[in-house]
Amino acid sequence: MTKKTAENQVVEEKEGFAQGEGYPNCEGEPCANMAEETIDETDTVAEEQAEKQTEEQTEEEAPKAEEIDWKDRYIRLQAEFDNFRKRTLREKMALIESGGSDVWKAVLPVLDDMERAIAASEKSEDIAALREGEKLIYNKFVDIMRQKGVVAIEALDAEFNPDLHEAVARFAAGEEKSGKVIDVVQQGYKQGEQVLRYAKVVVGE
Repeated sequence: MTKKTAENQVVEEKEGFAQGEGYPNCEGEPCANMAEETIDETDTVAEEQAEKQTEEQTEEEAPKAEEIDWKDRYIRLQAEFDNFRKRTLREKMALIESGGSDVWKAVLPVLDDMERAIAASEKSEDIAALREGEKLIYNKFVDIMRQKGVVAIEALDAEFNPDLHEAVARFAAGEEKSGKVIDVVQQGYKQGEQVLRYAKVVVGE
């Protein structure tokens, strides 16, 4: 029963009681009092029914509102994560590009020194001076590598370590040199804990 129907029924019942239809065999003041009490009870019942219906509607609407709220939160969270992923990817790409450019900017002066050394070697016959120039260029390059965190892997006379060394040959070198690096064919390098190039070595046995 809807609220509107309950109110209509109350009006009809009031009119009936007013006309003596509620208690056809009742007359006088007692009958009127009984009619008024019955009307009050009818009003209370109608109000309770209307409140109950409102509560039922509220209970039905609550889960729907909660579902809409969670769906909206999920969509927002998904959009935020997608934006975060794209932003992180752009930052990584920018870091890689800027890191590469920084290295090349540091290496360019070494290239300039090499060009000057080549030009000087074509005009000069002073071998000692040319060798000294080559050492200066080499030391400058090694210093730049060290600034970027790149260092040579210690290999000669060290215990063979497969995490740092690559054995290209084995040579009988006696018990004292067994398992140790007795020669370095190609120098290895690492940056921090990351191996850039394994040292190619000859291992004694």
